[in-house]
Amino acid sequence: MDAAQSVVTPDNFSLISVFLRADWIVKGVLVLLALASLWSWTVVIEKFFRFASLNSQANRFEREVASGRSLEDVAHDVGEHPRSAMGRMLIAALREWRESRQAGPLDDAGRAFLVQKIDRALDSIIAREAMRVEDGLSSLAIVATSSPFIGLFGTVWGIMHAFQSIAQQKNTSLAVVAPSIAEALFATAIGLLAAIPAYIFYNKFSTDAGKFAGRLEAFADDIAAAVTRRLGGRS
Repeated sequence: MDAAQSVVTPDNFSLISVFLRADWIVKGVLVLLALASLWSWTVVIEKFFRFASLNSQANRFEREVASGRSLEDVAHDVGEHPRSAMGRMLIAALREWRESRQAGPLDDAGRAFLVQKIDRALDSIIAREAMRVEDGLSSLAIVATSSPFIGLFGTVWGIMHAFQSIAQQKNTSLAVVAPSIAEALFATAIGLLAAIPAYIFYNKFSTDAGKFAGRLEAFADDIAAAVTRRLGGRS
């Protein structure tokens, strides 16, 4: 460490100065944490828009179903390949219904089998949709759990560098150890800055995904109830 570096000034401890002064291992840790944070924020932004879109579609579809129109009319409006999960669930249920009715009158066993087929079809759609909305949450979990340890590694390395500076210069003054301590604390701070938002939004979006899956399950129950009413009214 030369004389210019040994002079402790506020400029020595700006974020850019600390990064440029750090050795290549600490720089690698900081760059890795910055990339992890960028990755997690990309997932967070995508999930915000994804859940907003999914809930908006679900709200519109629930209003259509609750408007008093027949399920066939609602299904006709959404088409054969609807974008919303609820639309796909309605299309699948009506398809099973039509195929069973075309096969002829149903006895009690046939009615029970039809309800089971519809339940399985709806459960399959719900499972696929749950996987789709949860896609990317594992990335947030990885960042949330690993970033503090990566930052801790940078911290330990910075502390070791501080002790090396003391040994080389045989001087325990703050001017000798402060730069290395700053590098160590900087790594800790960046690790926490990456981990905390990832942890918070992982829990938020996990809860949102569970709520959306529950919403689909409630809609599936409504469809099953509608089919049961039809079976009770027609043989």
